[in-house]
Parts: sequence; C-alpha cells; structure tokens
Amino acid sequence: MQPVSVWQWSLWGLLLCLLCSSCLGSPSPSTAPEKRARSQGLRFRLAGFPRKPFEGRVEIQQAGEWGTICDDDFTLEAAHVLCRELGFTEATGWTHSAKYGPGTGRIWLDNLSCRGTERSVTECASRGWGNSDCTHDEDAGVICKDERLPGFPDSNVIEVEHHLQVEEVRLRPAVGRGRRPLPVTEGLVEVRLPDGWSKVCDKGWSAHNSHVVCGMLGFPSEKRVNTAFYRKLRKRAAKASARRPKPLGRPITKRKVKSKPRVGRGPIKRLLAQRQQHFFGLHGVTCVGTETHLSRCSLEFYRVNDTTRCPGGAPAVVSCVPGPVYATSNGQKKQQQSKPQGEARVRLKGGAHPGEGRVEVLKAGTWGTVCDRKWDLQAASVVCRELGFGSAREALSGARMGQGMGAIHLSEVRCSGQEPSLWKCPHKNITAEDCSHGQDAGVRCNMPYTGVETRIRLSGGRSRHEGRVEVQIGGPGPLRWGLICGDDWGTLEAMVVCRQLGLGYANHGLQETWYWDSGNTTEVVMSGVRCTGTELSLDQCAHHGTHIACKRTDTRFTAGVICSETASDLLLHSALVQETAYIEDRPLHMLYCAAEENCLARSARSANWPYGHRRLLRFSSQIHNLGRADFRPKAGRHSWVWHECHGHYHSMDIFTHYDILTPNGTKVAEGHKASFCLEDTECQEDVSKRYECANFGEQGITVGCWDLYRHDIDCQWIDITDVKPGNYILQVVINPNFEVAESDFTNNAMKCNCKYDGHRIWVHNCHIGDAFSEEANKRFERYPGQTSNQVI
Repeated sequence: MQPVSVWQWSLWGLLLCLLCSSCLGSPSPSTAPEKRARSQGLRFRLAGFPRKPFEGRVEIQQAGEWGTICDDDFTLEAAHVLCRELGFTEATGWTHSAKYGPGTGRIWLDNLSCRGTERSVTECASRGWGNSDCTHDEDAGVICKDERLPGFPDSNVIEVEHHLQVEEVRLRPAVGRGRRPLPVTEGLVEVRLPDGWSKVCDKGWSAHNSHVVCGMLGFPSEKRVNTAFYRKLRKRAAKASARRPKPLGRPITKRKVKSKPRVGRGPIKRLLAQRQQHFFGLHGVTCVGTETHLSRCSLEFYRVNDTTRCPGGAPAVVSCVPGPVYATSNGQKKQQQSKPQGEARVRLKGGAHPGEGRVEVLKAGTWGTVCDRKWDLQAASVVCRELGFGSAREALSGARMGQGMGAIHLSEVRCSGQEPSLWKCPHKNITAEDCSHGQDAGVRCNMPYTGVETRIRLSGGRSRHEGRVEVQIGGPGPLRWGLICGDDWGTLEAMVVCRQLGLGYANHGLQETWYWDSGNTTEVVMSGVRCTGTELSLDQCAHHGTHIACKRTDTRFTAGVICSETASDLLLHSALVQETAYIEDRPLHMLYCAAEENCLARSARSANWPYGHRRLLRFSSQIHNLGRADFRPKAGRHSWVWHECHGHYHSMDIFTHYDILTPNGTKVAEGHKASFCLEDTECQEDVSKRYECANFGEQGITVGCWDLYRHDIDCQWIDITDVKPGNYILQVVINPNFEVAESDFTNNAMKCNCKYDGHRIWVHNCHIGDAFSEEANKRFERYPGQTSNQVI
C-alpha cells in the first residue's frame, strides 16, 4: 500500500472510502486514466466554442454538478494534468478569460497550482473545492496534444455538444479565372461544418454578419456588395438552367453575346452547379457585430430532413476592406491614402509573427503598456482592427509577448467591440503600484491568407527552422525553384524569410551554405536582395530583378537562414543618458589606450602627445534586454579578440554608435563602443544573472537584465574637441550593424536635443524608438529663433 499524505484525506476522500471498497489500496501507476478519474468521483469534459475536439473550456463534475476552473495562477503545468485527466498525453497550451465562452454553475477551483507531474488534479494545491472569488469571464481552458492515452475511452469523458459548430469560414470568389491575387477580399461565404464546406443562405444577412466574417478572415471592416452584379449572375444561371438539356458549353453567336451583359460563363456554370447541389448549411445568421467568431452568433442550421433550402437559391456574399499592409490594388491603396492619417496611438511590439505582440499605447508623447486586468477578446479585437487586421484570435496576458519598460498607461480596459480605438473604451488610469510589467497585455490578430509561404522554402537544414533559401520564380510560364546569391545577405534579409515562412525571427543570415545540400536546385535566380526587415515577403525587398549579378557564383555561397520563435530586444535607458551627461577635459597622457582602440577624433593623431587634452562628452548607458531570448554575441568565444591595452576581450567589434549631429543630420563628431564586457550588471528581482566577463566568461544580456556602461569607463564618450558651440542632436544606436537578431530594431536608436556653449552642455528631450524615421525627426524642434548653428 502506497503512503498517502495527510492533506489528501479530505472529507471527499473519506466519503469515497465509504462508497468504494477498492479504496483500501491505492491504484498502481499503470491504472488507466479513466479508472483514476472515476475512483476520485470526478468527471471531466471540454466545452465551449469555437473549438476542436482536443481543446476547450475545462469543466469538472463533482457530486453530479458541472463547474469550471478560474484562470488565476493557471499555468501550463496545470494544463498538463488536466489533459491527462481528459485522456490526452499532454498539453500544448492553455487559455484564459473564457476564450471558449463563459461556463455556468460553480467555479470549482481557483488559484490552481500544479507541478505538472501529479496523477490527478486533486493532488494540486488550490483555494479548496468551490472556494473562488472569480466570475465565469475568467474560466480557464486547455489545448491538448491530439494524441490519446492508450486504453482511455472517449465516451463519458469529453462532452460532445449536441448542436453543430462552425469551425472555419472562407470566401470563394464567384468571378475571375486563372491565378487570382491573394488575399481574397470578396466572394461567397462558406462555412466548414463536420460534414464539409457549405454555403450560407443570404436570407436576413446583415452588415453585422459581414463584419464578423471579415474579422475572422483578417480584415478590419466590410463594404457593401454590388448586389446587382450577383443578381445578373443568378438570372443568367436560371436561364441557363431552363434551357437544359441543351449543352451548357455549346457555341454562342456574336450577336447573342453582345445582347447580354459581359459576364463570364465560368461564373454562370459555378452558380448553376451551386443551385443544383444545394450545399447550404446555414439558413439563418444573426450577429451583433462585436463577435470574434461566427460561432458566437445566433445560427440556424439546416436539418437532414429539410425539404427546402434557401428560397431563391442565393448564397450570402461578403466583401471586405483589407488593411493598409494587405491592400493589393491601386484603387484600394489610393482610397486608404486619401483618408486622413493621424499619429498612431496604438502599436504592437515583441511579436514573432505579423499581427501579434505586446500592446503599447501613446499618451502625452510617451509610449506605455496596458495592464492585463479584465483584458479580453473584445478589447483585443478593437486593437487588431485599429491596426488594420481582423478580429482578435487571442487576448494574451502575463507578458506573453515580453515585458515593456517605462509607463503602464491603461488598466481594466472594457470594450464593447464597436469602438474605433482602444482609447475610446472605458478604462482606468493607474499608478505604478497598481500593476507591473509582468502583467502586460498582448494580442494575436486574425490575418488574411496571402499564400506568401508557398513561394519560398528552406532545404538541407537539420530542422525545418534552417536551411538554404530557395525561391519560386516564373510565370506565366512554368514555375521553377532557385537559390539566392549570398552577397550582402544579412540579418534583415533573413528576418523577412523567417517571417514569410511563419518561423518567427532570424537567428542568423548566412552567406555560405555549402554544408547544406540543396538537392537538384543549383541555379541562382535572385541577387542583390536588400530588405529593411519589415517586409512580409522577399518580393517586397529590392533586388536585381531578372538580371543576376553575383560576385561569387558557386552554389556554396548562397543565402541561408536559421530561424527562431524568440529573439532578444535591446532598449537604452534614455533618462540615464540625460541625467549623467557632462564634459571632461582629459589629459592626452591618460588616453593612450583609448587612442589605440580608435576612441578619439581623427585630429588627435596630430596632437602634441603627451601634452594637451581632449574634450569629451561623457555619459552612462544602461541597456536592457526586454525580449524573449538572451542577447548573445554573433561570434563564438574562439573568435573573440584580446586587447592587451585594457586587458579584455572584444566579442563584437561595434556594439554601440555615438554621434553628434547638426539639426539637418550632418555628423560632426562620433564615438563607438565595442562589447568588450557584455554582461548582466543587474537584473529584475525574479531573474538570476547568467553572464559575467571575468575569467573569460560567457558574454551576453539575459532577458530581464541590463548591462551598465558607466560614464567613467574608457571610450564611453564622444570626442567633441573640434565641435563648435551650437545646437545639436546626440544620437545613440545599439547593435548598429544588425549583427545580432532582435525582435524590434526600431527601438535601438535614441536621440536627444543637445546645446553646447563652448564650456557646458545641456542634454534634454531624449526620445527612444523609430529614431531614424522622418516623423521622429520632426519631434526634435529647433530652439526658438534657431536657423543654423552659430557660435554663441
């Protein structure tokens, strides 16, 4: 008999002993999961919608009453235990905030804490059965691996809902031939039911229904359909049906063609076939317009014994407006450009894929995050549509997309889903004590299907996340696969490839891939690829076109990538730069090492060494890693260079650029910082240091830590000896050559206004993020009356 801990002998356990004669001996570890669940008197099921058979809201039956679990303190470890209770091998994820809809009845468990190895959920710690302060808006769900435990029957464990469900929605174009441009923005609505794809009757169809469908397909809004056009198609199809059994494809004279509207015969055939086959699955859809999925609307399904389906035989048609990123036609782009574009007040950061990330909002000129309290799909959908995507697929909490830095502007955001902006939703302004960055909210938005991943592939790698890059070219003739020239291929280009393939970020962009066999693909079909890193596909990057210009034509020098789902994200603490900036006149005899490492201006070479001095603008820089992966030097330890003068190793030649610019952008002084000691100086309370340079240790910055270069360290300066008094801009750029991949390069630059009178210097208005853009440059207003730099 196995020992049983005292806390397990709850009142419920004693009752079980009275009812079950087998409780005198504990079941062996080989006992089937179904028997274990019944021996504890509990039953489990997955419920809610929309969902697949292996996911849903977790519901537990105790004493004949079904109830749910609160998402407070819920973790993946608890999901593992519950998935095994349900007969699955393990969990792949979990959900919060009633993603599958709110349940009913009791909330049986709250603050559930599991290690993941428990044989039953009753072995996990919690507040006690039925003791909860939650509502059903906080019901937890699980996503299990679609792999069953051996000997675990499906019956009586997973609840099978008796009503039908809409699992997916798509638009099928009724017009057009050949290769149609993606994404598809208009067509007949089709829903996927358990028996396959079906049409939807347009009886009672409303703009609210279209709004929900467009949101599911990744589009922010809908537009009115040209019903007259589809009415003509249906009339032509009806006439063609009346003329049968004449062959549908018989020749038609020119006179007849001219007397009828120029509507292609292909659409008529398709509509005629749809009328005859009667593939209608829904005859009534009623949406409010704020739903994130069609399954949340009121639906009326056709029954098997229905004798009439959709009087008139008209399928519902929807037309969607794509967001700015996905506008394909010139008309769509001109229409969106004609709309007044104000300053963006919401953005996403830290996401591995388009349309996902940590939500950040702009308030009083400062970007800040949103607290995840009461964060739900309605609020997330407002963010997604505001940014030009569809409705929200997931509302993320607990800084799942990395922690932000600085202010937290909003908390307890409550949106109805109809608001045009997150700022229009009721919310609570909070102080730093109310919420922490560990509770930053995030989103995953529905995105349009563009098919870009089919035009590119990786070959020869050890996993699907790495390999030589092969692109598909050709058309309108036959398509073929080819390689990309490795000349000038780098991290930014690799980032686009990984994004296009849906593989996250790029760890490395490789110019030599001889160790990866590309099979029969040996032709280089693309060269001169240059990307900004934000493109959705390589087609949007600049390249040489059909003319191939490659310095190294051998296939060993072709482009390759290594992708990763996570990446680092460095951010400079701008306030510290502003607080610590000062001028020092340093004697030349103390600058020999600095001169050896090229940390002085060029004029220092002709100075009268060791006499005289150099004027230095000094400041401290504190660099945080806010990403989801450690920042590591690109080069391995074997290639680090020892510098005898300062007695240290350089793991990166250039880690940071320091520049003094005139207001029109002309550089007048510069400095740089090599990462001779890239380490964890300090970390957040719950994070341990991992990198330390002493004794040839590993170099890097751990997630949640920062590296501090103090103002009194050599080379932590800009030599301004030759700079005349005037008004300038101080610019600091981290990882300037993009040697190491990051989830966000736009926040690697900082700019500050800088005023120098020949004796003192003032640094103020420091700004992080998008510092290379024209919009950011406009924020650095000139001083009153300033037209040029003049000697004061």
